[in-house]
Amino acid sequence: MSFNQEFDQHGVWRKEFALRLKLLSEWLIDHDLMEAGVRERLDQVHAQVRNDKVMVAFVAEFSRGKSELINAMFFAGYGRRIMPASAGRTTMCPTELGYEADVPPCLRLLPIETRLQSKSLLDWRNAPEKWERVDLDVNDPKQLARAIQKVAEVRRVSQTDAAKLGFWNDDTPDDNPLPGADGMIEVPKWRHALINMAHPLLKQGLVILDTPGLNAIGAEPELTVSLLPQAHAVVFILAADTGVTKSDLTIWRQHLSDFEAVRESSLVVLNKIDTMWDALSTPEQVQLQIAAQRTDAAEILGLSPAHVLAVSAQKGLLAKVNRDDKLLEASNLMALEKALGVGLLGERRRILRAAVSAGIQSLRQETGRLVHTRARDLVEQMQELDGLRGKNEGVIKQMRLRIEQEQADFDASGAKIQAVRSVHLRLLKDLFALLSSSHLKSRVVELARALKQPGIKLGVRRAYAHTFDQLRADLTKAGTLATDIQSMLEGSFKGLNAEYGFSLQPPTPPQLEQYAKDLGAIEKSHIQYLGLGNALRLAQPEFAERLARALMSRLRVVYETAVNEVELWNKSAAAQLDAQLRERRRNFSRRIEAVSRIQQAASGLDERIRELQDQQTQLNLLDAKLVELTSMLLADPKAEPVATPVPVPAPALVA
Repeated sequence: MSFNQEFDQHGVWRKEFALRLKLLSEWLIDHDLMEAGVRERLDQVHAQVRNDKVMVAFVAEFSRGKSELINAMFFAGYGRRIMPASAGRTTMCPTELGYEADVPPCLRLLPIETRLQSKSLLDWRNAPEKWERVDLDVNDPKQLARAIQKVAEVRRVSQTDAAKLGFWNDDTPDDNPLPGADGMIEVPKWRHALINMAHPLLKQGLVILDTPGLNAIGAEPELTVSLLPQAHAVVFILAADTGVTKSDLTIWRQHLSDFEAVRESSLVVLNKIDTMWDALSTPEQVQLQIAAQRTDAAEILGLSPAHVLAVSAQKGLLAKVNRDDKLLEASNLMALEKALGVGLLGERRRILRAAVSAGIQSLRQETGRLVHTRARDLVEQMQELDGLRGKNEGVIKQMRLRIEQEQADFDASGAKIQAVRSVHLRLLKDLFALLSSSHLKSRVVELARALKQPGIKLGVRRAYAHTFDQLRADLTKAGTLATDIQSMLEGSFKGLNAEYGFSLQPPTPPQLEQYAKDLGAIEKSHIQYLGLGNALRLAQPEFAERLARALMSRLRVVYETAVNEVELWNKSAAAQLDAQLRERRRNFSRRIEAVSRIQQAASGLDERIRELQDQQTQLNLLDAKLVELTSMLLADPKAEPVATPVPVPAPALVA
């Protein structure tokens, strides 16, 4: 099955899941089960599936056929090239292709001059008015291709301006572009491009990142320390006839080889195998030559040969347009698509469904506890009323007084419950302070100062190590605080359960240790700029400032994600307590109402017991329906079977 087909199936699953989740949400509302904690969990699961993106980054030196490969894999249905793919340099700036439903089809271009300002790419994304916008007609392939051609635009600037923009360095003349006869330097006109279009795969969450060559990659640190590390797969393209060149190896070693995506689910593509098709050689000889290039490339890059595929993007595109199955098979393009589909999407599905499964299980448990509480209250009411059979009016009056006294005592115990909240909030305040944006800035300030020092940054590696050691120590401290809060919750909930008959259960605490891994990945992506090979580039104030901004942007995302997880944990605990308090107050009201009805009519006792029995039956049906609806959400015919959620046991019901 091809990548496109695999992705289609992934999209179908997401749509079906969203519909089932909506059905569950409406059912919970209809049966008064949509408590605050349940809604939080439901919203989290819905956001996980709705916002799931799969980013595939295509990386190569110039003239490796990268844009042609994107055309062949994703845009052959237009019957022509959409991404510019002529000879020479075509992708002059990093280009992202994706889909946002609230944005019309368009190409947005960020001027190269924004590199001179103290904002990160993430900041510029939130300033749409600073981008040049070109509307796209997705039903007109010619207009679409013509508009997207703008990503290849260049402008000519002086050497001084080129240096400020990061494209010229007097200390590394071999890396500088060739000046024109007038001494001017050709640089990209745009810093970054965003293409928003309703392509079927893009609508389903695929994001394609088309990167420029080595010089542009190195000049934009945010690309290599933020965007590329977040890619779920990297397709690194080489030319089959030349194999791994010096510049290819530089890109691989400096920008790719340490990324987890490359190791786990990415591929190296030897493109342009059609240049090796030789009429004077037999097909077997050609295949042997291609196999040898694959083996050599794998050995040089330190990969398994299975991660290196040989294709002809140009012939694959031509074959798809002309529906030439024989040429398509010879291009080997479908083998690449299948490898991406099985490797990347298979792993992505597994991760997403594991996260969704955990969320649904938690939602089931929280809702099940609410059903259990109501079932237990019904049992207590029926036992209480059953004890009134044959009793006179005085006994019934005494029971009412007793219930009213219990209600008054419960209301008076609010101070004890409030004390639990106060301790919880005080500890949480310390935890949030450790993960706050202001605390993060204070930790990074020394490193930012070291990066902004003029000249060679002799102490910057030490500053990096010190900063990340502090950040890891903060996360460890935050994890310890979370453990203390969890212990406090367990003790407090246990006491409240014993004293008031609640069924409180502390939610799963946040797993903050996973963010230490994210910090390690960020640190690793920055270390590449601290070696001798980049010392001169790092000495440029503009470049160092861009690197500092990129670091802060990515760290902020990690910390915000951690804060969101802590907030969900906090809301889940608070919502449980609120729900139990609310149910207990409702229970007092129902008990008093039942006794009042019995006092008013002799037949009221049997009638009320029958009503409670009916409610009991309905609760049993609710519990069974909850299991059914959540099991539907966990169902996946292609994946390994997921355990059906275990229903929360209800107390023995009295007939």
